[in-house]
Amino acid sequence: MRRTTDIEDLLRLHAPQVLGVLVRRYGHFDLAEDSVQEALLAAAQQWPREGLPDNPRGWLIKVAARRLTDQLRSEEARRRREETAAQLTPRDAFTAPPPGESRAPSDDDTLTLLFLCCHPELTPAAQVALTLRAVGGLTTAEVARAHLVPEATMAQRISRAKAKVKGAPFRQPGAEDRDQRLAVVLQVLYLIFNEGYTATSGSDLHRADLAREAIRLTRSVRRLLPREGAVTGLLALMLLTEARSAARTGPYGEIVPLDEQDRGRWDRALIAEGCALVEEALAEGPAGPYQLQAAIAALHDEAARAEDTDWPQILGLYDFLVRRTPEPMAELGRAVAVAMVHGPVAGLAEVAKLEDRLAGHHRLDAVRAHLLEKAGDAEGARAAYQRAAQRTLSNPETRYLRMRAARLAPQ
Repeated sequence: MRRTTDIEDLLRLHAPQVLGVLVRRYGHFDLAEDSVQEALLAAAQQWPREGLPDNPRGWLIKVAARRLTDQLRSEEARRRREETAAQLTPRDAFTAPPPGESRAPSDDDTLTLLFLCCHPELTPAAQVALTLRAVGGLTTAEVARAHLVPEATMAQRISRAKAKVKGAPFRQPGAEDRDQRLAVVLQVLYLIFNEGYTATSGSDLHRADLAREAIRLTRSVRRLLPREGAVTGLLALMLLTEARSAARTGPYGEIVPLDEQDRGRWDRALIAEGCALVEEALAEGPAGPYQLQAAIAALHDEAARAEDTDWPQILGLYDFLVRRTPEPMAELGRAVAVAMVHGPVAGLAEVAKLEDRLAGHHRLDAVRAHLLEKAGDAEGARAAYQRAAQRTLSNPETRYLRMRAARLAPQ
């Protein structure tokens, strides 16, 4: 009997592939997604009880296609749509790739779906939201949290986006159109990976299924665009970050901060691949945000001990990064680097500059707490840790922040 979590991982893996097949066969993005969700629900109920089918992906396609055709039959143009769908049915629609074998990028329905969700008629916000929902498998609530907007607002945004791409052809875009969509595609993959590496809510810190899927999709995009430095940089950043995942939690699921991690548990194969990709990405053209963040991650991963970290070089890279991309989270990372090079008081001064832009965000309070603790202000640090714990929706982060606050309580 498969564990429920194993089945959930399997469903998340196949969901975008199944949706891609249905959209390619029938169009009707909105109806196809509804049908896939019904098939996923049926699988979640039946598979734990009856066991996995021999071809899980084919099972999902069959059930979802049946749901979708039932909906199409009720419409006025039933016969024409059925005839069109029959003509467009791919010969391999019910055949999953052999275990361990992935499709070529040109044949990967998930990759085609990824570019479809980044259609130029959609606003950038809608592109990101739709891709996170349809390809990344995030719930509407998770997408809303990633964008810091109410769930109802995000639901409307996703619904409008699905309606706009409803009649768009399901095929890889041409070279010029593809380049226009690439920036959004990479942003979406970055957000999917981040949600997997550090979940914004729930009981788990690391959602390995999302992180793996983001890496898989990014590898597919790189096979399609092997000389694109931003793609190479993003893949390097993901690999160098994911390499630390095994050491991020202790035996009871508690968070272990970077400077306290057992670096012997880091994945050296991923680090070697990531570092090689960083060198390649930096040689491919001007360094963009993904290449710079990957270079920072490489410096962390190459340090044998926390005290060996080359913080001056990291600070230099952050200076370059915030000039290129003045985003508040990058500037918060720079504040930490400033503290490591020039002391915690200097870092706190940089944190204070971000008050308006990150008001209410738990990471601002968490960094402030860490720097106050380093500066010797135990009471201020304890209060900041407590505020951060109240503002995060992640259970592991809440426990970690409360533990840090408790350690600073007066005896």
